[in-house]
Amino acid sequence: MKRRTFLLILGVAATVPAAVFYRPERVMAINEPAIIEQLKKPRTAWKALVSPEAYKILFEEHTEPPGSSKLNNEHRDGTYICAACYLPLFESQHKYESGTGWPSFTQPIAGHIGTKRDYKLIILRTEYHCARCGGHQGHVFNDGPKPRGERWCNNGLALKFIAHTESLPPLRS
Repeated sequence: MKRRTFLLILGVAATVPAAVFYRPERVMAINEPAIIEQLKKPRTAWKALVSPEAYKILFEEHTEPPGSSKLNNEHRDGTYICAACYLPLFESQHKYESGTGWPSFTQPIAGHIGTKRDYKLIILRTEYHCARCGGHQGHVFNDGPKPRGERWCNNGLALKFIAHTESLPPLRS
């Protein structure tokens, strides 16, 4: 392909809204050991339960700035739960420093995460959500540490950390 043709195609593609390429799928749970019942609560009902910033991330699929989360420096033993419905999503032994500026994990709690394809940046990515409330958490990439090679890159505002010395709060409904 000639350079001029390539640049023309690239220029046209940049003007097409990303929504044209976005094809949401049914949320699929990963390694589902038990069925997590999805809440039927409308997304707008979560506005009263989470901060405006967390709502944008969880239910409008925004992303927080890198390096802005207090959870980046959280190193205690505990559980990371969904900031909306309180479903446990990650255990602290699977958290690691990825250098990306977002809390990163090598694996989620089995069956507590759902995924879908994301074409918002035109390239295919795998987006993941809380399997219970559908709240957007982040994206999973295949550049993590061995043995799984996965990096579950999470928005800090989409999570709450509960130390193992504390009791997990009851699930919100």
